Amino acid sequence: MLINSMKKGLLVGLKTTWTLGKIIFPVTLIVALLQYTPVLPWLIEIISPLMKLVGLSGDAAIPLVLGNFLNLYAAIGAILTLDFTVKEVFILAVMLSFSHNILVESSVALKAGVKLWIVFTTRFGLAILSAIVINLVWQGGGEPAQYGMIQSETEQVSGVVAILMVAFEKAMLGILQLAMIVFPLMIGIQILKDLEWLKKFSSSMSPITKSLGMNENTSTTMAAGLLFGLAYGAGVMIQAVKEDGVSKKDVTLAFIFLMACHAVVEDTLIFIPLGIPVLPLFFIRLGVAVILTLIVGFIWKRSGLLKRKEAGVTFEK
Repeated sequence: MLINSMKKGLLVGLKTTWTLGKIIFPVTLIVALLQYTPVLPWLIEIISPLMKLVGLSGDAAIPLVLGNFLNLYAAIGAILTLDFTVKEVFILAVMLSFSHNILVESSVALKAGVKLWIVFTTRFGLAILSAIVINLVWQGGGEPAQYGMIQSETEQVSGVVAILMVAFEKAMLGILQLAMIVFPLMIGIQILKDLEWLKKFSSSMSPITKSLGMNENTSTTMAAGLLFGLAYGAGVMIQAVKEDGVSKKDVTLAFIFLMACHAVVEDTLIFIPLGIPVLPLFFIRLGVAVILTLIVGFIWKRSGLLKRKEAGVTFEK
């Protein structure tokens, strides 16, 4: 039984890696190439004036652009090269935790059936709103930020061939990292399914998912996103949507929650080297995710009831 589960898990992992790889590889390649063109500096120049609205200096556009077009690691590398206050670093951390790696993770959400406007509105809206609130509420944090022992590394590359090689290497590395997570994850999930442990897990999670307005079969999707993030957990999430019969409403609610709070371990601990308090960052993300999901679920439910009532009135007539 165990061998059969591993074989099925490997097959699912291969299909999943291929599906996600077709998204991640070209996106990573294109963005890596854009770093060596005037496009990113041009975007930074456009965004800089808007930084003042959220209490940030113009230089903050650099980590925000890199974080959204690449990933959190690129953003943190940029922060380590710039002089910010503690308050600015915390605002950047909160904004980037809500909105990062936007191209890849938005593609994943689309693949799972979530509309693009919902993704953009949720992630960018939360990032901007949180920055405005923190800037208005927190009056301290004006001292210079003291970063940890991590030092940023800048790679100087020149020549078309060298740039292409670096971009190709980053794209291949992205696929390799994906495969290293997806394959063991899919094998483990398949073993748990065959042992029927996931049913027990879903049952234990049902009060939480139900309280957020979702059915218990959404628990696998939620767990994958919370632990592994939208990009790396996408394989499990997409597979769960197909196999568990997760409804469109539940998929949307799950992704709204996960867009606010995903990869809670990695995406929280990664900010430790910046010298900011990470527990408030974690609770802000979790609290916003719960509140936003409850609000959207309530509105969705009320609009559904209203439509049914209107349909009933029309039918009676």
